[in-house]
Amino acid sequence: MNNQPAATNDSSNGEDTTPDRVLIFDTTLRDGEQAPGFSMDLHAKLKLAHALEELGVDILEAGFPQASPDDFNAVAKIAQSLTKTTVAGLARCVPGDIDSCARALEGARRSRIHLFLSTSPLHREHKLGMSKQQVVEATVRSVERARQLCHEVEFSAEDALRTEPDFLVEVFNAAAAAGATTLNAPDTVGYTTPAEMFELFTYLRKNVRNAENLIFSSHCHNDLGMAVANSLAAVSAGARQMECTINGIGERAGNAALEELVMALKVRAPHFGVSTGIDTRKLYPTSRLLTQLTGQGVPRNKAIVGDNAFAHESGIHQHGMLKHRGTYEIMHPQDVGIAETSLVLGKHSGRHALRERLQKLGHTPDDATLDGIFARFKMLADQRRDIHDDDLQALALGQDPDTTGPWSLLQLNASSQLGGGSSTAVTLVHEDGREVAETGAGDGPVDAVLHAITRATGIELALTQFQIRAMGEGGDAQGRAELTARHGSLDWHGNGVSTDIVEAAALAALAIVNRIERQAPARSHSAPKALESTP
Repeated sequence: MNNQPAATNDSSNGEDTTPDRVLIFDTTLRDGEQAPGFSMDLHAKLKLAHALEELGVDILEAGFPQASPDDFNAVAKIAQSLTKTTVAGLARCVPGDIDSCARALEGARRSRIHLFLSTSPLHREHKLGMSKQQVVEATVRSVERARQLCHEVEFSAEDALRTEPDFLVEVFNAAAAAGATTLNAPDTVGYTTPAEMFELFTYLRKNVRNAENLIFSSHCHNDLGMAVANSLAAVSAGARQMECTINGIGERAGNAALEELVMALKVRAPHFGVSTGIDTRKLYPTSRLLTQLTGQGVPRNKAIVGDNAFAHESGIHQHGMLKHRGTYEIMHPQDVGIAETSLVLGKHSGRHALRERLQKLGHTPDDATLDGIFARFKMLADQRRDIHDDDLQALALGQDPDTTGPWSLLQLNASSQLGGGSSTAVTLVHEDGREVAETGAGDGPVDAVLHAITRATGIELALTQFQIRAMGEGGDAQGRAELTARHGSLDWHGNGVSTDIVEAAALAALAIVNRIERQAPARSHSAPKALESTP
């Protein structure tokens, strides 16, 4: 490990510390991961850490080494594996924490020990039982110790926004004199407002000695829903590091969301006059990776990465979007890694959007035919929350999207082996009287049942999305399976409901197969020929 002190604002680690550059300090794997429901194992942490490095974060806080042997190991593995990003570990201002953090970071190309100590009157009295002088002395001792064990030191004054401003300056002066180059003023409980945040950072930059050679940092929690606004206010006042997390995960109501901060600075660049090193095209993929690793989705209306962020259902909005995208969108979906804007067809949609979508699906109805399709579409939209392309295909072909058959599920048996692998046997009945039994193997029971249904019907499906949602509570609650699968050049959707999730998945897959087979004759596809491939 290189124990030489880092020069003030040394940019040899690839961090651009010019005045118009804001560093992104990602704490998804520390503050985010310690929140209920977001725990990750070592494999998941390593996978996300590499994604964050590719995203372009400047500093990655990999964990709290002293918290547990698993945390120590995760920080050490991440420190050894990253090649561009500064790796940070969190430590209290106690020797054991600092030494543990230093050992975990030994393999890092560039390391940072992130020290924290409470400074507010409430915390000093009820949490620490320390006087102001004791807090200052502990800060100095800890920074000096850490400074000898890593490339750079960051000091955080926990609960800074409820700390006396003059005392906060005193603590920061002491930390900087001892060797800290980044000073973090966190809104630990999400209590402050943007105006107060701007005022505090302006005060700090005016009163902390040697401020021009230090990096001031914000770390905002979202208890009152102002984490992003507060972080941006800090930047406006001169902060040049933002601590944040993917999807805004973190303690209680979470942290400032990385994707929202970065896109705010990008879209409103003339206003803020700063930039980041984030490759914004990787924001959506990184967000989705986190949801896959934790099993925790994001709300549909989540800014930047939610399903509705670039989706429009209102007929008025859709009409405007078809004329000029700038009417209702302030950024391109491709800028955040989303393929394209989605004009969602539903009960609020108009003829313009319906005609546009039908044309993309290869249908060019005349006005009279479109009127009939539109009337049936509105009736369907009143009954359903989502209308998909395969529904529109059925409407355009004069079919009822809700028609069932020709295949139905007669029997299903699923089994899993220890160590991985599953097999499923299905028996299907066709409306023409045929009964077909097939088995399928896969990585799990859902994968296996899809293979079994594919073999039984001869219709190939490539699964692209699968979700299961509980429709009640208790052991006998039903689950709703929602499948999206690609067949040909189209994505097809199906739903199934059962108390057994494998059966629900089978019913959803069968709904897709049935729709494909029903539409095949009208589209000049040879469904019977495909069925002949069934043994």
